[in-house]
Amino acid sequence: MNVNIQTVHFDADIKLVSYIEKKVSKLSQFHERITKVDVYLKLDNVVHNIKDKVAEIKILIPRHEFFVKQSSKSFEESFDSALESIITQLKRQKEKQAA
Repeated sequence: MNVNIQTVHFDADIKLVSYIEKKVSKLSQFHERITKVDVYLKLDNVVHNIKDKVAEIKILIPRHEFFVKQSSKSFEESFDSALESIITQLKRQKEKQAA
């Protein structure tokens, strides 16, 4: 499984990167054929100075691609909700394959 973490308009600290890598490593228990995981972290500028933290996760498995985008006030929160959503998609896909 190839994991790629990209940040847009800022540099992520090592704590955030290791948090994401730890969580992503657990994805293999939901689907064994994951080939690539892309995580994009962005600062979304709203009209005011309040910046939403956006996390996007893209997962590739043979013949399928999953994509989730979530935003909140912290990267951890955005990433966690995106991860939950993508895990649901992976489980659903695996059930379809088994049927």
